[in-house]
Amino acid sequence: MKHPVITIAKFTFLEAIKNRLFTLGLIGIVGVFALGQFAGELAITETNQVQGSLVGFVMRLAAVFVISLFVITSVVREFNDKTVDMIISLPLSRYVYYLGKFSGFFLLALVFSILLSLPLLIYADSVQVILWTVSLLCELSIVIALCLLCLFTFGNITTAFSAVVVFYLLARSISTIQLLGKSPILETTALSQQFMNKAIDLIAYILPDLAGFTRTEWLVYGSGSAGDLPAIIVQSVIYVSLLSGAALFDLYRKNF
Repeated sequence: MKHPVITIAKFTFLEAIKNRLFTLGLIGIVGVFALGQFAGELAITETNQVQGSLVGFVMRLAAVFVISLFVITSVVREFNDKTVDMIISLPLSRYVYYLGKFSGFFLLALVFSILLSLPLLIYADSVQVILWTVSLLCELSIVIALCLLCLFTFGNITTAFSAVVVFYLLARSISTIQLLGKSPILETTALSQQFMNKAIDLIAYILPDLAGFTRTEWLVYGSGSAGDLPAIIVQSVIYVSLLSGAALFDLYRKNF
């Protein structure tokens, strides 16, 4: 027990291997690649761009939902099997358990991000694929921290996963909602419309700007640059820290 965080992270990662999560990932990669080839046959022009955008979009969504489900179901199983009770009974602080689980899931996300990015090398420049991969890893780190928070807060799979899905979809689309709310065809002078716009702006201020993460146009047009990464990394560090702090608060107030 010299390095309990590493030990917990190791067994978390081994659990993913035993559950054949990587086998599922490889099957998914083959399926998405076949879908991209089929889309390329249907495209009249810009075949490579159509394939790259479709494969990148599906890979990103698949990574988010697979990692979310695994994180939630894995920790729920540990609660049901009383594994958490056994770990907490050891002379370890509860933050050690959290850091160990988060580290294991983060390692899983790292491997998943690399695996999912490999087919994209066929359609896009390697530099753009690297930017896409780093951004996906940052996005998944926020999702992992959110999953742990929702699980500790709500305590069941359905509610926790639903909350994660709502948060993710809202964070991805909030900038679009802001643009729609300020459309010139709407009655923006109405008090109710102004109230809605202010409420949407407040939500957008609180949520991470996931629309700026893992952009498909990087793969299609090669518009990404190293200058895009600092804002993404800073947002990831901030939101992972905030979500982890809230999750630890819920973990410490639980009675085992």
